[in-house]
Amino acid sequence: MTISVLLAEDQRMVLGALGTLLALETDLEVLGTVDNGDDALRLADSLRPDILVTDIEMPGRTGLDVAAEIQRRRRPTKVVIVTTFARAGYLRRALEAGVGGYLLKDAPSRVLAEAIRTVHGGGRVIDPALAVDAWAEQDPLTDRERQALRLVEDGLTNAEISAHLHLSEGTVRNYLSEALHKLGASNRTAAARLARERGWL
Repeated sequence: MTISVLLAEDQRMVLGALGTLLALETDLEVLGTVDNGDDALRLADSLRPDILVTDIEMPGRTGLDVAAEIQRRRRPTKVVIVTTFARAGYLRRALEAGVGGYLLKDAPSRVLAEAIRTVHGGGRVIDPALAVDAWAEQDPLTDRERQALRLVEDGLTNAEISAHLHLSEGTVRNYLSEALHKLGASNRTAAARLARERGWL
């Protein structure tokens, strides 16, 4: 049985290397490669690969956003994250999005191929130490607080954030104030930076 795979990675050299390595496996077929999250979701919808191998940080949607949307749409594609981020917050959100595998980019290539086979078979492949960390540190942010902080990272003012999220400016201030309080940050920029460092954005 051949396992179909879609690759999503914004670093072209890494994307090419992953495609080449997986093409050496006789039971894996790479259906396509993309360098952003929006295309990853679009092709996952149209090609219906067995496995999507994706990075987290990419232009457009993040790999976690794509995984969550695939889960929401109840698509059969299973997701394996391959990333440099060994952060508990990212892994926790990946698990909540139904991700079947979470690997670091410095893992040997054979580990990825085996992970794809395991996840395709209904298993889960996650570094045990990372899994423990993920559940030890709770993400305190709500989805709206997370959205607002991401836009703060992009340099938007409160007025611009309110227009982007279709919320009143007062509501945006409340969300950011709550996020500052939860993170113990002195200002909204510091809050966004802290949330990013902990893998919550």
